[in-house]
Amino acid sequence: MIGIVMITDVILMLDTCHYRNTSGQMVILRCIGPEAFFQEKVVFPFEDWQFCCPSQSRVDIWTHGIMGAELLDSVQADDLRMSVEADLPAWGLAQQNLGT
Repeated sequence: MIGIVMITDVILMLDTCHYRNTSGQMVILRCIGPEAFFQEKVVFPFEDWQFCCPSQSRVDIWTHGIMGAELLDSVQADDLRMSVEADLPAWGLAQQNLGT
C-alpha cells in the first residue's frame, strides 16, 4: 500500500512496512526519513507493527541495556516494505487469482 503525505509543501510517497519483534524484550523502533519525517513506537516481544514511511527512511531498533539505550539494528525501510499482494484485501486476492 502506498500513502501520500504533505509536509511543508513537499509531497512524500509512503510505503507500508512491517516489523516483527522476535526478541523476548521490548524494543523501540525509530523511523527517520527525509523532510524531517520521524516516528517512534515501543514494540512488545513477539508483536507485529505495520507503519508507513518514505522509502528513503532508516529504521533503528533500540533496547534498554545495562549501560542504558543500546542500538540493536539499523535497516533501510525498503528492507521492511510489504509486498503489494500483502496489502490487498482477501477478496482482492481471490479476484486476482480468478483473472478478473
